[in-house]
Amino acid sequence: MTSHGTGRSLVTPADRDASTRGARLRRLGLGPRPDASFDSFDAFADRVAAVTSAPFSMVNFIDEERQFFAGLHAPAGAGGGHRPGGPPARGGLLRHLARDHGYCPHVLARRKALVLEDVCDYPRFAGNPVVDGMGVRSYLGAPLIDGTGVALGTVCAVDTVPRAWGREGLHAIKLLAGELAGHIAGRETYAGPW
Repeated sequence: MTSHGTGRSLVTPADRDASTRGARLRRLGLGPRPDASFDSFDAFADRVAAVTSAPFSMVNFIDEERQFFAGLHAPAGAGGGHRPGGPPARGGLLRHLARDHGYCPHVLARRKALVLEDVCDYPRFAGNPVVDGMGVRSYLGAPLIDGTGVALGTVCAVDTVPRAWGREGLHAIKLLAGELAGHIAGRETYAGPW
């Protein structure tokens, strides 16, 4: 349990699969390094944003040390900036996030989708640093589970205002995560764009 200057406790779920996931991500060539797949993952994040009508969406891989947004959709000038020598930002946002920030680590621990229409309605989630630091108020995410059963990361949509994602949103994010997991599986069989 940690606190991030807000005086509120932050409970991040234990990640028993971190080393297995990290090894799998490295084997698939997915991780925090610039390569040609940024364009493909960014295009997928753009599609997630369009389908969910969300201002922010991500394809997020989580290794032993941090979260990495391989795909990122954000409005221009959303803040953050680019760190020299690091992966390129998109919409002004950096592509890295601490492991205990946000809601994707909870999706991985649960291994199922998470819908938070207003994160402030849930004491467990309201104290997360992304609420005050980035203005996150609602979240919709689903795990990326590959053919070996490893949860590699998430596909998620985020908004700065509370919103009702509904069954349609939940269904859509699950379908999108399944589709992307299938594309990622293809990385082992051929050198495709994913």
